[in-house]
Parts: sequence; structure tokens; C-alpha cells
Amino acid sequence: MSKRIDNDCGAAPPVDLAFKCINTMEDVLQEDPREGLKPLKRAKNGTLISQALRLNNNTLTDLHGFREIAEKLLSEPSQLCWIDLSFNYLPNIDPVLTTYRHLSALNLHGNSISNLSEVDKLTALPNLKSLTLHGNPIETERGYRSYILSLLPNLKSLDFSAVTKQDRVTAETWRRMNLKSKRVKKE
Repeated sequence: MSKRIDNDCGAAPPVDLAFKCINTMEDVLQEDPREGLKPLKRAKNGTLISQALRLNNNTLTDLHGFREIAEKLLSEPSQLCWIDLSFNYLPNIDPVLTTYRHLSALNLHGNSISNLSEVDKLTALPNLKSLTLHGNPIETERGYRSYILSLLPNLKSLDFSAVTKQDRVTAETWRRMNLKSKRVKKE
């Protein structure tokens, strides 16, 4: 995965705050990021130079304060292009994530998202190419993959699996059938 991050998000390593027992966004500032193979660089103001943030395998239940923490932590938070929030306890997709217009990869697998319509929020992300949601209760809903691909036609990868031409055909068929059934119900 680090190769993909380097290609899509510049050469700077991710700010790695995984496995830190972080309960709230305020806890983030109490932790030191893990040092990887490439050391993190700091801007003159002390913020970290990176476009990727790893907050996976913590105990987050919401993202209250995410924007403020990103601004204190990162030199250019608006340039975030990869966020890993996998294996937390997030019950929904927080709208704050949709404010990061450069976001191309979002990992939300292994959370507690139970309403498939939560994915609708991600249509606001024009550059989103990779999304993971498996391991959430929504994965068991009928039409899960087709629903997501019909909403997010620019995805190249869903749940670590490449989106194929057949996936796109199936998603388009699914979309047409479901739009038709909604029209019939209204009449």
C-alpha cells in the first residue's frame, strides 16, 4: 500500500498514529507518530509534512474535532489525499471527510457503519479512487457493491479489489432497476 500512497500522495510518508489506543480526536495530539522507513519532515511552524494520515486500529467512535486536529498536525491539511480510519468503531461516515477534496483513498473497513446510505456522502469527493468498507454491517446489504459503484463511478478499487468493466455494467444495471422500482412505488 505504501507504493500507492507515494504515487498518489507525494513522496512524504504518512503520519502514522495507528494502534495508539486513541479514543477521541483530542487524544491524537498526545501521541507521537510512529517513525517509518522514511522520517517525517516538519514545516517551519512544527507541523508535519504529509498528505496521508493513518488513524487505524484505534477506538474512535466519532470524528468530532478532526478538522482542527488535522490543522494542528499537518502543514497542509487541505491536501490530504489518503486517510485510514479502518478498525475503529465509527457508526457513520462523518461529513468532515467530504471536505478534503483531494482525497483519493479512504479506508473505513472494520467499523460499525450500518446504513448503506452513509456512502451517499462520498459523492462529494471527485478524486476518490480507492474505498474500503468491508467488515461494516452494510457489507451484508443486498446490492452492496453495485450500490457503491453506481454512486461512485470513478472508483478504481473497492474493498481492495479492482473495479472491473463487468462491475460497472452490473452497477449500471442495478441502478436502472432500482430507479425504475422507485418510480413504480411513487405512482
